[in-house]
Amino acid sequence: MADFSNRTSALDLILAAVDPGSWRCWDAPVAVTTDDAGYRADLLAARERTGLDESVVTGEGRVDGRRVAVVACEFRFLGGSIGVAAGERLVRAVERATAERLPLLAAPASGGTRMQEGTIAFLQMVKVTAAIADHKAAGLPYLVHLRHPTTGGVLASWGSLGHLTAAEPGALIGFLGPRVHEALYGEQFPAGVQVAENLLANGLVDAVLPAGRLSEVAARALSVLCADDAPVPAPVPESAPGERSDAPPAEESIRRSRRPDRPGVRELLRAAATEVTLLSGTGAGERDPGLLLALARLDGTPCVVLGHDRGSRVETAATGVPAHGQALGPAGLRAARRGMRIAAELDLPLLTVVDTAGAALSREAEEGGLAGEIARCLADLVTLPAPTLCLLLGQGAGGAALALLPADRVVAARHAWLSPLPPEGASAILYRTTDRAYEIAGRQGVRSADLLANGIVDRIVEEEGDFLSSIGRVIGAEMAALRARDQHERRAGRRARYRRLGGAGDISS
Repeated sequence: MADFSNRTSALDLILAAVDPGSWRCWDAPVAVTTDDAGYRADLLAARERTGLDESVVTGEGRVDGRRVAVVACEFRFLGGSIGVAAGERLVRAVERATAERLPLLAAPASGGTRMQEGTIAFLQMVKVTAAIADHKAAGLPYLVHLRHPTTGGVLASWGSLGHLTAAEPGALIGFLGPRVHEALYGEQFPAGVQVAENLLANGLVDAVLPAGRLSEVAARALSVLCADDAPVPAPVPESAPGERSDAPPAEESIRRSRRPDRPGVRELLRAAATEVTLLSGTGAGERDPGLLLALARLDGTPCVVLGHDRGSRVETAATGVPAHGQALGPAGLRAARRGMRIAAELDLPLLTVVDTAGAALSREAEEGGLAGEIARCLADLVTLPAPTLCLLLGQGAGGAALALLPADRVVAARHAWLSPLPPEGASAILYRTTDRAYEIAGRQGVRSADLLANGIVDRIVEEEGDFLSSIGRVIGAEMAALRARDQHERRAGRRARYRRLGGAGDISS
């Protein structure tokens, strides 16, 4: 664990995070009212040591010119513990941020509940959590930077509710502090578990971030999350281009989609997106390399991006990951649903990117509830209040592809495809051999041309020239058009497009 003997104070952290000269404290003075002589002495000593009257500091500043509310713990004040006065100060600050429609940045560093105040202090976590929930329900961003240490009730309430959560390098972060664990159970807690870097590896935080980079990363994230104050590009017409008569056969598209040098979602973001902030996992202890989740701008339009991650071309060559990509498991779908929630809470357009050889086929996937997670993804997407756009970028095999498909608009790369199973699987079912895979794919109508003809896809982007930049421009324009539409009309149209697929008229024809 890192050496924190010269830890950054709450005020120093705040001043490093906000623009110079922009900090304004919101805190009204707090009196010492306790009748407990020992506790009174501790409070007075903490005040003398820190120059603060409580363990939390609240106020506002500007991050890259944007007004932001900030709440931070001072660990040197009784271990950053939260009592009644600190809890009330936090709630008032969160409520003010909500009323003034300010994004909120929280920087906890705390041992949790203030033991000297007992159960009444313990219950402060409920009202702080309620205030944070109201803030998020108002469509306002909430960013968290977990500092060393963050444990107990603080981690189990307002420390774990961020839309985006970072942690200080080497920080101790865990529910039960190691000293308490040893006292209660007579043994040390396993080393390396409650450390920021391990939390990142397990999908509990999105980044490990030194204080010096907090301003930069917060500014980049807020440029996407604060979508309501961003200019909306002019919408493009809804019409789709006509289909080419020389559309390639299914076999060609399938082979091209599986090439190891074919660009995936990471290359798309590098080529066509700005202000990219990668998120990690579910935020609840799971991470799947098959799913990428990010905040970004495409052609100026802010959005949440979630997509199948085939791995970069360099990674494929170095690690021997099969050229057809990584399988997607239930944890990846739960991470995808996290992205959907962020889009819904902040009314941000959601871009889903389909490029998968299929779902994970394993005991772990079955016991982890793979089928149920596909169902919940479908339910979330068809009812999501935010604008939705799906990009079929490459392979689209089976339930893992279907789980990210439902959207207001669907754009396809020319050689993208969509089928109920990998073509080899369909051939095995029908003919007990994989040798007729491409024949079956041709009959199933998996090509982008077939998808356009059947109303599954709205637009095809040719794979010519600067292919990824072209896709980025199309996506940005499509999302801008979706943002300009009435939400109720948009959602009704989404439901209608899937209701009419395979209707009686289609069957008789």
